[in-house]
Amino acid sequence: MEQPVEGTDKTTDGSTAPVTESAGQQLPLTVLCITGWCRNGSTILGNVLNEVPGFFHVGEIHFLWKNSSGLGVNNLCGCGATLPECPVWSAILPAGRPAGTAPAEHARNVMRRQRSAARTRHTWRIMRHGLNGKDPAVAADLAEHVELMAGIYRAVAAQTGSRVLVDTTKIPGEAAVLPLLPGIRTVFVHLVRDPMAVSNSWRTPKDYVYTMPAGKNTAYWRAFNIASKAILRRYPKQSMLLRYEDFIADPAGTVDTLLRMCGADPAGNPVHGQTVTLHTNHTVTGNPDRFRHGETVIRPKDESWRTSLPRLARLSTAVVAWPMAWRYGYRTAGGLRVPARPARPVTVPAVPPAEPALEDGTVGSGS
Repeated sequence: MEQPVEGTDKTTDGSTAPVTESAGQQLPLTVLCITGWCRNGSTILGNVLNEVPGFFHVGEIHFLWKNSSGLGVNNLCGCGATLPECPVWSAILPAGRPAGTAPAEHARNVMRRQRSAARTRHTWRIMRHGLNGKDPAVAADLAEHVELMAGIYRAVAAQTGSRVLVDTTKIPGEAAVLPLLPGIRTVFVHLVRDPMAVSNSWRTPKDYVYTMPAGKNTAYWRAFNIASKAILRRYPKQSMLLRYEDFIADPAGTVDTLLRMCGADPAGNPVHGQTVTLHTNHTVTGNPDRFRHGETVIRPKDESWRTSLPRLARLSTAVVAWPMAWRYGYRTAGGLRVPARPARPVTVPAVPPAEPALEDGTVGSGS
């Protein structure tokens, strides 16, 4: 049986002090992967988990190279510094970069491999073939990407002293890659939010975050959730479907469940009722709200779309999301929600052995 971890302490810059183990044995590195479509509440969930001893929220690590090299729209770490100047990421960025290669050139190479082998449309191919794809060039790109991601996750763990990394990239292709990483255990959380609330969120620009029409956004909501569901069906013993509405209704209970899935002590749960105190984080990117810290109240309901989402946007969202939205319990009729069936009780999967099997898996960004 795995021995309990004594824990880690958050430092003033939001990183963690080294993890110590009561039995002196090496605990396996776990990546808690939150997948689904954007604007699903992954940033607040990740930042809450960031407060748990031994946990570290990396944010959307898929964009680390693009953003740190100035090729993205946002180059700030959650701590407020640019990624190349952040005390955490400045030490991690050189990992996996070939000697003599400039950061921008390395970033372009990483981005090319991501597009080639780890997009959302590639999810099923990765889960089916793993590193043995039919196209030699794509297989080579995927193998290099697997090697890079394994090295980066280990570098983050070594730099921060964490044993559970929370990755909120939300690209199913990247999620499918994770079971291919040797010596790293993966826990998947498919986070779903009411498509009406998601469409409402996409209407409002936030700093570096752009807007998207309801119909287009909901088409992505549908596609990313289909791919995310495929991952959960492939790895049911290490996966969980979570509705954002259930998280905000009972954040403490939700975090308890996630901690048990990761083999962590629920005594480290930072949520008290609906309140949590957030400290500085080192997220690569995510919702601009990631820069907020201090005492934070998690509102138990997510219904602002009822008064702010235009009727035409509601209609297009309902049409594109049907019947998937109904299957997730989001029932609307003429813009008015009707009672949903009671949610099934969550069963916490048994913690698998420390050394996971290397299975296939993947879905990618922005497909």
